[in-house]
Amino acid sequence: MSNRKRQPRAVYLAMVPGLVLAGMFTFYPIVAAGYYALFDWSGFNSPKVFIGLENFSRLMTDPFFWGAFRRSLIFLLGTVPLQMFISLWIAVLLNNRLLKLSNVFRTLIFLPVVTPVAVIGIVWTFLLSPFNGPINGLLLDLGLLTRPIDFLGSSDTVMPSVIAVYVWKWLGLTMIYWLAALQTVPEDVYEAARLDNCKGGRLLLFVILPIIRPFALVILLISAVGALNVFPLIMSMTNGGPFFSSEVIEIFIYRSAFATAEGTRTQLGYAAAAGVLFGLLIMSLTLVQALISRRSGKTS
Repeated sequence: MSNRKRQPRAVYLAMVPGLVLAGMFTFYPIVAAGYYALFDWSGFNSPKVFIGLENFSRLMTDPFFWGAFRRSLIFLLGTVPLQMFISLWIAVLLNNRLLKLSNVFRTLIFLPVVTPVAVIGIVWTFLLSPFNGPINGLLLDLGLLTRPIDFLGSSDTVMPSVIAVYVWKWLGLTMIYWLAALQTVPEDVYEAARLDNCKGGRLLLFVILPIIRPFALVILLISAVGALNVFPLIMSMTNGGPFFSSEVIEIFIYRSAFATAEGTRTQLGYAAAAGVLFGLLIMSLTLVQALISRRSGKTS
């Protein structure tokens, strides 16, 4: 009996370090953001003035906030379908047991995932540079361009460029998810499809996808949540420019809190209100993901 009583205590003691870290770096910032969102406060020496929900009402009429929200939505809709489709196509190819060196290809595709985002942002900024950038040089040598393109300096090309880099960066992770889902398809399903002369796109569309549909929904939501957290990549590549054309909600929050224009004060309370709304958006997607995961677990 004494041993049985000690075991739960040991478990609770083992949980204490994780709970302390979660409280310091997860739960406290969430509560603090909700608290500061109710104040007019610069975040430094000026006194906090309680204004209730005024920060939230200002956000509802702030064109910069809605512009950042729209660009976050554009980024989400631009990255997730590409990421899902390309990674699924690669996963189906690499799932073929007859393909030699498939592990090598998986490793090469997964390498950008483990590479620091800041390093990728700096390298791609150099690659896309209009001044002696390798990509512009190659396109000019092939005769596809008559003059260099400023991929990250034009409002017309900056978002497609960042979207392409983001998809390349996280393609390997989504591929791993798809490969894990494809492992659940029984081998006799493939044999039955071969007997019916079902292969290629028909095999994927009518046989494989219906089986892995619960996994596909979870992968879709994971990719959607990830596409809303792009602060390091955009900050290292464009800093939200040019002229706010790549400023997503995370960059808007940072700019409002710490990087306002010269002669104006920082607005930590206003940024906290924007962070609360952004957090609610991500939380809603996470709750949908949890519900779908639970439902797929019950039906499997």
